[in-house]
Order: sequence, then structure tokens, then C-alpha cells
Amino acid sequence: MSRFAVVIAAVAVLATALPAGAETFRLVAPDGTVHFTNAPTDPRYLRQGMTPPGATGTSAGWFRLPSTDLAPYMSEIRAAAERYAVPESLISAVIRVESGFNPRAVSRKGARGLMQLMPATASILGVRNSFDPRENIDGGARHLRGLIERFANDVPLALAAYNAGENAVVTYRGIPPYAETQDYVARVLRLFHGTTTNGSTLPTETFKKLESDGTVVYTNIPPRPRL
Repeated sequence: MSRFAVVIAAVAVLATALPAGAETFRLVAPDGTVHFTNAPTDPRYLRQGMTPPGATGTSAGWFRLPSTDLAPYMSEIRAAAERYAVPESLISAVIRVESGFNPRAVSRKGARGLMQLMPATASILGVRNSFDPRENIDGGARHLRGLIERFANDVPLALAAYNAGENAVVTYRGIPPYAETQDYVARVLRLFHGTTTNGSTLPTETFKKLESDGTVVYTNIPPRPRL
């Protein structure tokens, strides 16, 4: 299960209670996990402003934080979707899981950019700069289209091949028994199917609570209402 689906992040703060107007910072990790903190130690953290701006109270001290735009490259995604007949929501889901919408993401294996193209794959696809969002999305969508056709429109198998390679899917005659690949397919499909009727991605709500020990907890699981 994706860590984002359970708890986005829990960060320690000073012993004193965090002021209501404290500034927070947000980082989307390459695996899609979202981290929040009021004391950033990584330059990739982006300032979110004073919190909770626009937040609305819920129950037991929880605040619903304003939704953030998780897909700033929709024009590129839309163009690639139309060009290769791949649903926008599927491309967005792959990007979300692959890079967390970080165009400069690089995996430990060397995959690069929004759709995490390996150098060899990028070369075959004619992608010269994997860190260029337009090139990366175009190449990744074209690669995904080819895999969908290769596996007779079976999207789960195409996603498994995108993650583990075509040979692994052929060898096992299905989704390979790799924990990483099985989790990857499940996460992408969960995001892909979490769409509105017009295909746009449903917004993800974030909730914040300050615990008595000074820990700030962020989660996308709505708090239970008090009876």
C-alpha cells in the first residue's frame, strides 16, 4: 500500500506548541510520498506559506488543508494523451507514482524525469532530454501506448511491463511476483480509477493535527466525527 494512502507525514516540532500561523514546507518524494515540515532540511522542500491558511476545522483538532495542484503539466499530458490515445488520468497516475510530479527526479537505477525513463529507453524513443517535461511525457506516453498494444489492451500488464520490463511479464505470463511491481501496478490503478466522470483526477484532501507532545501529523484519511 502506498504510504501516501495511509499517512502523508509526521514531523517533530519544537517542544512548544506550533503556532497556528507557523510556516510549513512540502516535498513530494520520487515514490509519491508527500512530506510536510516546519523545519526543512532538504532544499527540495517548497514553501507552503503560513498554515493553516484557508484551512477549515473538522473534529478533535483536525484541520482540512487547501488542496494543492498535483498535475502542473496538464497541457503536456493532454497533448500526449490525444496523440497516443492514452487516457490523461492514466498518464497522470503513472507520473504521480513514478516521480511525484518532480521533473528532476532520478531513481537509484538511473531512470529520469516525470515518467522515469531509463537512458536506453529514452534513446529508443528519441527523447534527448529526459528532464524536459514535454519530451519526457511524450516519450513516456508513447512507450506506454506501445506496451498497451503489446499486451492486447491489458492495462495492468502494460503497467507491470512499464515497471519491470516486457520480458518479465512474458516470462511469468502475467504480473511478475515482484513486491515492487505488484505494489506499483496497484498504486497506479488506484489513482487511475480515482477519477471523475470527465476523466480529471479527484483532488486529494489533506488533514493536519497538532498532538499534545508537539508532533504535527498530516494525513489524507478524514478524521472520524465525534459522536
